[in-house]
Amino acid sequence: MKESGRKQGAAAPCAACKLLRRRCAQDCVFAPYFPADEPQKFANVHRVFGASNVNKMLQELPVHQRGDAVSSMVYEANARVRDPVYGCVGAISFLQQQIDTLQTQLALAQAEVVHLQVRQTASFSHHGFGPGSPSNSGSPSSKLMGSQDKTIFDMDMIVDQDKKRGSSDSGGAVATVMVVRVT
Repeated sequence: MKESGRKQGAAAPCAACKLLRRRCAQDCVFAPYFPADEPQKFANVHRVFGASNVNKMLQELPVHQRGDAVSSMVYEANARVRDPVYGCVGAISFLQQQIDTLQTQLALAQAEVVHLQVRQTASFSHHGFGPGSPSNSGSPSSKLMGSQDKTIFDMDMIVDQDKKRGSSDSGGAVATVMVVRVT
């Protein structure tokens, strides 16, 4: 972040004063945060929040917190310009949907791994190739590989998404329940 919106030796107004067509005072509250070479930054903040409101917010904050407040306002203003209806909430909602989708995919992949592990363990124990068996010393024989026609385990997996369509109150919780039955 630049500390001053003015160039050395010249009294160039900051982006805020330039847009508002006013003289930029030495103690201008906007100058440290809206330099003259970034006019769109203040233009979007002004369009969304209004210069008077931004001025009030900055005046009420301690100096060490103003930079973070300006960064937040710029982000929110840019999001509102891109998406006038939802703004930041639209971006957050989109990212939350991606998280929900990825969590569901992860749960399905984990369930498949468990299913394959249970199937492999059952296949070995069913054919006498348990972990303590002396004949389990390397790769399985072709006889073992060819005899997996019969299903030993039956597994049902239920993925329950507590997300009601159109409702943002649920938080998008995902629960995965696996039921493994020996046949």
